[in-house]
Amino acid sequence: MSDAGANHATPDTSAAGSTARASVTVAVWTLVSRLTGLLRIVVIGAVLGPTFFANSFLAANTVPNQVYTVIAGPILALVVVPALVRELAGHGARRSTELLGRVAGYLLKASALTAAALALASPLVAFAVTAGIPDEAARERGWQLTVLVLVFVAPQVVCYTVAALGAAAQQARGRFALAAAAPALENIGLMATMTAVALWYEPGVEVQQVPLGMVLVLGIGSTLSVAVHAATQLFGAHQAGLTITVRRGWQTDPAACEVTRRMRQSVVVAAFPSLSMFAMLAVAATVPGGVFVFQAAMSVYFVIAAIGAKAVTVAVLPGMSAAGKGDDPARFGTAWRQALSFSLTPSLPAMLLLVAFAEPVAATLANGELHDPVIVSVLAACLVVFALAQIPDAVTEVTKQAMFARLDVDGPRLVSTVMLAVRLAVALAALLLPAGLPRLVGLSCAVLLADVIAAILSLGMVRRRIRPQRLVDGRRLGVIGVASATMLPAAAAGSWLVREKVHDRLPQMIVGIGLGGVAVVCFAVVLAWLTGQLPSLVDKLRARLPG
Repeated sequence: MSDAGANHATPDTSAAGSTARASVTVAVWTLVSRLTGLLRIVVIGAVLGPTFFANSFLAANTVPNQVYTVIAGPILALVVVPALVRELAGHGARRSTELLGRVAGYLLKASALTAAALALASPLVAFAVTAGIPDEAARERGWQLTVLVLVFVAPQVVCYTVAALGAAAQQARGRFALAAAAPALENIGLMATMTAVALWYEPGVEVQQVPLGMVLVLGIGSTLSVAVHAATQLFGAHQAGLTITVRRGWQTDPAACEVTRRMRQSVVVAAFPSLSMFAMLAVAATVPGGVFVFQAAMSVYFVIAAIGAKAVTVAVLPGMSAAGKGDDPARFGTAWRQALSFSLTPSLPAMLLLVAFAEPVAATLANGELHDPVIVSVLAACLVVFALAQIPDAVTEVTKQAMFARLDVDGPRLVSTVMLAVRLAVALAALLLPAGLPRLVGLSCAVLLADVIAAILSLGMVRRRIRPQRLVDGRRLGVIGVASATMLPAAAAGSWLVREKVHDRLPQMIVGIGLGGVAVVCFAVVLAWLTGQLPSLVDKLRARLPG
């Protein structure tokens, strides 16, 4: 195919429409899950307060998810979904179920051993989490309580593995809603646990005053919440026609061996982000309430990613895997450009809104024992940095999906290695900064800088693999940029009002929601107009109006 043909290949509008609809489905339900996850952090902070015990619990409760990420994490779907798509196309659901069961047998064995290892290593992990507590007696008590929490939450590693397998099975079958919504049940369960703690025990206490019963409620409640999430994903897989039944013999099944081999080769892609996150949490724990601030900012970062790059990549991975299977660079290039454009469409306006309204968002998140002007200002500054990281994060996420769809693990491994090195270097440098705002903003910059470098590196890799195809759809990206620019007047006006004229939290929220909504409407209308979709949207709106 010539360059001209490659560059002007007729787009598959039906595929684009299907991808857009699936992306919206994933975005909506993932947004529900992420918002409840953000609310979970808010509730924990409101109950436990800016204490070193809050730091210890938040960090310890994050460890099982980080450990799960090391053994599988997002790589599970990136490896399993393309394999299931190929098996479904070539041999049907029965063979795919058999492959899924054997992969499940391999992963559950690994996750069970890892959970046991985490429980055994809990004293060392607890030491890293509590090392920032300055008082020796408080540090010893905090270490003991953190060990206890880690023992109770270690089984979550197995639960997260089961949940991910169920979600991957649904994704391979083109079922997205339940898989994206199920994590909300985990968040609701943990919020119910925190409510029980607030009713039964005194909130905002430091490690010396924390009773053992409170620690038991927190540990057991959080693990039961993850178990509910896992059971829901199993039900979703069964409904999608890929019931997960653990099977032996993955060593004798060539397809299962290939899947597990690629997962082992890709382990650094999952492990390095988790290792860097744990290191950054350890640095954040040197500041009272620092883990809450950093996790709250990261949660907002993940919420925006969830309605942008994550939603798009979940929706496009099955189709991109099918395109990557054959020798059809035009089809694969089209799928890549669509995925990139769709992921940037919500990411750019979300970045602008978060920069404009960082202060009211921070004031809303810091509740109860954490509602303090200093914490609000530190959190707002971190939110601005994470907002800027949205665009490079979206690019990196889409390129990673594209490389895995082509069964390329070398590229993602290199990108993850570079991101780990950058995050660790900047995080350690942040320790040289004064405790408080400078140190936590420095940690946030570790994420931003790593995302920028990873995006540049990833784009270069994709460019080499899709030649002579175009790397980006310049016209579409220009349209997104122009539509985003129309948001600036309303966003700037709202930002000025909440900073200079409105200082109470409720009025700030009203102003932010109102003018933020105006900005979003401006973006949507201009985007629909520039893409030629405005007349059809107006017709649909008229059809739904009474009379």
